[in-house]
Amino acid sequence: MRLTTALGQYLRARRELVRPEDVGLAKFGRRRVPGLRREELATLAGISSDYYLRLEQGRDHHPSAQVIDALARELKLDEHATAHLHALSHPAAAQRRLLKPEHAPTSIKQLIACWSNTPAFVQGRYMDILAANAVALALSPVFSPGVNLVRATFLDPEVRRLVGDWEAVARTAVARLRALAGPDVEDPRLVALVDELSVRSDRFRRLWARHDIEPVAIPTRAFNHALVGLIELRADQLAIAGTERQLLIVYHAKAGSPSERALCLLAGMAAGNPR
Repeated sequence: MRLTTALGQYLRARRELVRPEDVGLAKFGRRRVPGLRREELATLAGISSDYYLRLEQGRDHHPSAQVIDALARELKLDEHATAHLHALSHPAAAQRRLLKPEHAPTSIKQLIACWSNTPAFVQGRYMDILAANAVALALSPVFSPGVNLVRATFLDPEVRRLVGDWEAVARTAVARLRALAGPDVEDPRLVALVDELSVRSDRFRRLWARHDIEPVAIPTRAFNHALVGLIELRADQLAIAGTERQLLIVYHAKAGSPSERALCLLAGMAAGNPR
């Protein structure tokens, strides 16, 4: 799939999600297509219908930043989705690179191993777990190195049991995968993962078709732990310098809360010393 085709797919997917009434257009009768028509979006963005058609079909390779910004505005894209649209519109700046197998930096693995009460793990560019500390593994085996979080979200029953709002987690997982992959749409690892999940999960296939972009994790997540009960944890993510889009994900509980006490109990179990 060429990057120009990826741009067209993104424009088409987002166009179909915008209702005419959302942009001040009257809705008359039955419409044959969901969302906006091509000519409607073109008019709103101040470009010709023919030019917009060339963009959606991948026949124009050099849209200006002004055109992309105008389309993003009418498609109601946020800043992250707008940045993604700009990246897709410049294939020369987004040529696929040969990416090496991922490994978490040794220093980061040593660091998180010292955090006895703080679940933490390293996530790769396609949401593979590259390293995790003992309390993260005690929180869930989903955080084991080698697990892909997107695959687990849709195919592992443990995730549905563990998280408080599976639908929100699923939407965020797909949108974050797109954000992390960025314009590297031809990367074999991404293609294989998307093809697998599209075949095995109808919900994944529908969410992937929306082309949502979400670079930030759900800020607070509830875990239904089998041994210590409900734990509400805040998630923070930190980019790891010197890596190819690796993130350090850290969970922590509100000080003095029941979740903090449950987390301390879990940490004690992970250390082999119940508290």
